[in-house]
Amino acid sequence: MPQKPRRPCRYPGCPEFCEQGQVFCKDHIMWSGDHLRGGAAARGYDAKWRAARALFLKQHPLCVFCSAEGKVVPATIVDHIIPHRGDQQLFWDQDNWQPLCKSCHDKKTGSGL
Repeated sequence: MPQKPRRPCRYPGCPEFCEQGQVFCKDHIMWSGDHLRGGAAARGYDAKWRAARALFLKQHPLCVFCSAEGKVVPATIVDHIIPHRGDQQLFWDQDNWQPLCKSCHDKKTGSGL
């Protein structure tokens, strides 16, 4: 079976290619941040989270920020209102969750690249 083509490294000016599932080559993997904070699963975003997230989005299908502006936009992200920073009690507290669209989540977290 054919394999997916390897992606170029995201490090500026790097001509190398990444291993499958990575965004940086072996020389620039430290730029990913995962080596310091752990991958998504290590931070709690595992199968249990994906199931809870899916149920929450089914129950709360619209972005709360867009709704406040009178827009009807589907939510795609369950955001932690107060960042949990590894606190499992805060991580699983549904009163700390809000449904957001990607655009609003990126604005809130400052990750809109």
